[in-house]
Amino acid sequence: MVVKVETVNPIRCFKGRGAEAFAESLATEQPVVCASAGNFGQAMAFATRKRGIECTVFASETANTLKIQRMRDLGATVRLAGQDFDAAKEAAREYARSEGARFVEDGREVEIAEGAGTIAVELLRHPTAFDALLVPLGNGALVTGIGAWTKHHAPDTRIVAVAARNSPAMELSWRARKAVSTERADTIADGIAVREPVPEVLDDLHATVDDVVLVDDETMLRAMRLVFESLGLIVEPAGVAGLAALLEYRDRFRGNYIGTPLCGANVTAEQGERWLWGGR
Repeated sequence: MVVKVETVNPIRCFKGRGAEAFAESLATEQPVVCASAGNFGQAMAFATRKRGIECTVFASETANTLKIQRMRDLGATVRLAGQDFDAAKEAAREYARSEGARFVEDGREVEIAEGAGTIAVELLRHPTAFDALLVPLGNGALVTGIGAWTKHHAPDTRIVAVAARNSPAMELSWRARKAVSTERADTIADGIAVREPVPEVLDDLHATVDDVVLVDDETMLRAMRLVFESLGLIVEPAGVAGLAALLEYRDRFRGNYIGTPLCGANVTAEQGERWLWGGR
């Protein structure tokens, strides 16, 4: 497996690519509002601050405390609402409507997927052709962006999206070819914890993704430990979902040349103690 490291940057994840592309497309300095589990909000804060645009991020009341503080440090106004990401997103949508701000939905904005797709531009420069790319699946911008570029420039490479087994809404939606919501999204991988899919993403998923697989939380923890012990990198659960898929479906990918992004590294000290270097 070849890993594409997307964590050594000011926001410790890949989301800056899409946020920069989106912010660059804005024609006015109208305030923007979004919802985030933490990483997209950091990216939007970083991109809008550089351009003098006011940014408000809604996060759930249970969101990662490190990510909340990082969003504030990067200049965003952070409001907490609801018990999960999707509840926070509904509150963000209503707030944007009441304030006359631009609501930005990760997964719906084409520029965000285009920005994420630049990962594939770089990954496909690797001298050996990939049999498959294993890509974490949250709202869909990452895998559709990577998939769109790959389908045009390396059509023999399969795109396999990876969702959390305890948060299967996107996998169910992909298989049903329509939006399927779930009551809960009970996974440690907050970056891919989706309960309410963005319907507009599904057509793009079917055009760019060959399969969707599910991985357990425990397998993501195994992948985190493998990355920590072998590469010396701290990567959050959603960020190692691709590697977790290789661990969980080893026989399926045996003999294949695989690529995956390590795409998020916002882990609190308490999480690191619990998941990586303590009490194993």
